Amino acid sequence: MAFPYRHDRPLRARPAYRRRARAGRAPVRPVAPRCPHVGHPQLHGDAARPAPRPGGCDARDDPPPHPDRFRMSDAAALPATDAAAPPWQRLHPATLALAIVQLGPRTLNFVPALAAIGIAGKWAYVAPVLLIFLLTSLVFAWLRWLRFRFLVSADEIVIESGVLSRQHRTIPFDRIQDVGIEQGLIARALGIAKVGLETGAGGGKENDAALNAIGLDAAETLRATIRAHRSIPAVAAAADAPEAAPAEDRLLFAMGPRRLLIAGLFNFSLAALAIVGAAMQFFDGLLPFDFNVFNPVDWIDLAEDYGLDSWLIAHRWIAGVGAAISLLSIGFASGIATMFFANWNFRLTREPRALRRTRGLTTRTDVAVPVRRVQAAILVTGWLRQRFGWHELRLQSLASDGEKEKDHQIIPFGTLAEIDPVLAEVAIDRPAPGGPWSHSHRIIALGGFVGAACAAIAGSVTVAVGEPIGWLAVAAAVLIALFAALSTRFHQWLDAGDRIAIRSGFWKPKTILLPHASVQSVDLKTDFILRPLGLATLVFGVPGGSALGAHEIPAIPIAIATDLRARILGRGAQP
Repeated sequence: MAFPYRHDRPLRARPAYRRRARAGRAPVRPVAPRCPHVGHPQLHGDAARPAPRPGGCDARDDPPPHPDRFRMSDAAALPATDAAAPPWQRLHPATLALAIVQLGPRTLNFVPALAAIGIAGKWAYVAPVLLIFLLTSLVFAWLRWLRFRFLVSADEIVIESGVLSRQHRTIPFDRIQDVGIEQGLIARALGIAKVGLETGAGGGKENDAALNAIGLDAAETLRATIRAHRSIPAVAAAADAPEAAPAEDRLLFAMGPRRLLIAGLFNFSLAALAIVGAAMQFFDGLLPFDFNVFNPVDWIDLAEDYGLDSWLIAHRWIAGVGAAISLLSIGFASGIATMFFANWNFRLTREPRALRRTRGLTTRTDVAVPVRRVQAAILVTGWLRQRFGWHELRLQSLASDGEKEKDHQIIPFGTLAEIDPVLAEVAIDRPAPGGPWSHSHRIIALGGFVGAACAAIAGSVTVAVGEPIGWLAVAAAVLIALFAALSTRFHQWLDAGDRIAIRSGFWKPKTILLPHASVQSVDLKTDFILRPLGLATLVFGVPGGSALGAHEIPAIPIAIATDLRARILGRGAQP
C-alpha cells in the first residue's frame, strides 16, 4: 500500500503534528481525540519508510485522507433506492371514455344557462358556450386522470389525487373492512371496474376510498391481496391445529332465471306505468300527434271517430276488463324486468371472514358483508308471498351497502329452508314457530282510528256540500280503521335468551332478529296515553341503522319493559 507521505523515524503512538520548538511551547502538539489523523501510516499497520522532507524543515502539511477509507464506489454514489419497491400505477385510460359518457347528464344541468343566453337574444353564443363547456370538462377530466395515482405495497395502499390541491392518503390493509367491485354496462364493455375500499372510519362515506376505473383483473387481484393479508392472523392462530383443513369459499344461495321469473311475478309494480305516464305528460307538446294513452277523454274521442261509442257504452264491462288486464300486464312486466336487472346471476358465497354477494345484469356489484359486523337480521315478506312460503332476508351491518341501500339484501327471494343456513353463518337463529310470543296492547291502533276519523269527517263534509266524490273518502276511512284493528294482532315479540324477535305488519309482515350483544342502548318511552294504562314502548339503539325503521316493541306493560331492558343491558355489559 503506497502513501504520499512517509517519515524517516517512528512517531508517537498517538497522532500528532511535529512543529519547531520555541520558548514556551512543546515540540509536539497532540490532536484532539474526536479528530484523529486518519492518514497516518501506523494506523494501518505499515512501517515508516524514509521520505524526502518538504522544504528542509520538520513541519509538514496535513496528508490527504487515506484513499481506501473515504473513497465512494460508483454504486454507493447512487441514491439509495429499494429495488423491491412497487411502482406507482394510474387508473385505466378508459376513465377518459367514461368521462365523455358522463358529459351527457352534466350537459343537462347546463341547459338552463344556455336557455338564459337564448332568451337574452344571444343565440349565436349558444353553440360556442356549449363547446367551451364540453372542452373544459374534458380537460379537467384528463387532468384528474393524470394527477391520480396509487401504489399497492405489501401491507398498504397509497392514493394521491387532486389537481389544484393534492391529497396523499395511506390505507393499511388491516383498516380495510371491505373491497367492493362494481361494473356498469359501459364498464363491462370496456373490461374495467370500480373498486370501493370501505375503511369503516367515522364520518360517513367520504372517509372511504375508491379507484373509479381499473382493469377487472387488477381489481380482483387487489381484492385477493387484501383478503390474503387479512387471513394471515387466522392462519397463524390455526397453526397449532394442523389437522383442521383451511376454510374454503362455499356457495350458500344462488338465483337462476326461473327463480328470477317467479320473484318478478310477486314483485308487482306499477312504476313503469307511472314513468311512461309522466313522460307522456312532459313531452305532450313535442309529439307529432295529439293523443295521450293515459287520458280517457282521448279514447272516447277516438271511439266516436270510428263509430264505436255506442258499442263501448253497451259493453263497458269489456273495456273495464281490458283496462285491468293492461294494468296487470304492465305491473308484472315491470316487476320481472326490475328483478332481472337487479339480481341477474345472484350468488351468495361464504368466505373465511364475510358473506360475499354478487349480482346485476347491467351494473354488476360485488359486496362483502363481514360476519362480525352483522348487527341484526330482518325477514320481510308479503301477504301473498307468505302464503307460498317466500321470504326476503336482509342483514343490518356496520358495513352499510352505500347510500342506496342501508341494509344488505342477502336473499331477495327464498324459502325459510334456504334462509336458515345463512342465519346460522352469522350466528342468529330463527326462533321456533311455536314459541311463547307476546302481543302488544291494542292501543297501538289508536293512530289508525284517528286517521280514519279524519278521513270520514272530510268525506262527510264533501258529500254535504253536494260532491258525491266524498263517499270515496268515507269508504277509505272504513278500510283504514279495519287495517288498523287487524294489524294489532301482528305486533308480537319474543325474548329467546340471547336475542329478541319482533314481528309487525299485516300487508307486509316483518320479523326482526336482534341479538342482545348488538343493542347499544334501550330507551323506555311513555306518553300521556300509555302512562295511565301502565304501558311503555322499548326502542332499541342498534349501530348501522335500518332502512325499514327503528327497532321497537310498542305498548307493553311497563314492569315487563323495565325488566327486559335491565336484562338486555346487563347481558351486553358482560365481557
